[in-house]
Amino acid sequence: MTTLSAMENTPPSPPDHAWARWVSDVISPPVVWVVVSVMVALAFSDSLLAALYWAGLYSLFVCFVPTAFIFYSVYTGEIGDIHMQYRHERYKPLLVTIVANFLVWGLLHAQDAPMAMRLLAVMSLVEIAIITGITLYWQISMHAMAITGAAMALGLLLSVTLGLLLIPLIVLVGAARLRLDRHTPMQVFAGSMVGVLTPVGLFALIALLL
Repeated sequence: MTTLSAMENTPPSPPDHAWARWVSDVISPPVVWVVVSVMVALAFSDSLLAALYWAGLYSLFVCFVPTAFIFYSVYTGEIGDIHMQYRHERYKPLLVTIVANFLVWGLLHAQDAPMAMRLLAVMSLVEIAIITGITLYWQISMHAMAITGAAMALGLLLSVTLGLLLIPLIVLVGAARLRLDRHTPMQVFAGSMVGVLTPVGLFALIALLL
């Protein structure tokens, strides 16, 4: 019988690992995407109310729905902890995230959201789709992908300087994932590469089409 004890499958981190656990929790993919969506919505919306609506809609589907599914899976014992240490634990949450991303892109498009918000939805959808395909064979870092993708997206949409200022966070997140032994250096690097190449590739494609 599954109980709340399933949420305690992962032993507490040693004291010298506490900072890495804290970084992994605070700068996790859902948190990163919420922050990015708020910043982009505020920059490209006509009013504060509109910005809150667009950011809230994006966050609901891209962040809160997948996170709720993960917590439910931890509660039922299907997943060991919220960071999904084992590759097979990530399959269903990633599929839920893909569906949620697709739905919110459709809603943003149908409601004529700012183009930057629609681009953000496409970026996150493509990133998740790529990482899902890779996860079938290899477990790369979603944390590294998210923070690197955020830096690239904000750099391309808002300010190059802002993107550069986020580089220390990329290093910090990568170090945390390595400290917790959740990934190898190559897995962290691969996650970051997905975060870099997806926004750059999408913007290059758009430039070619315009």
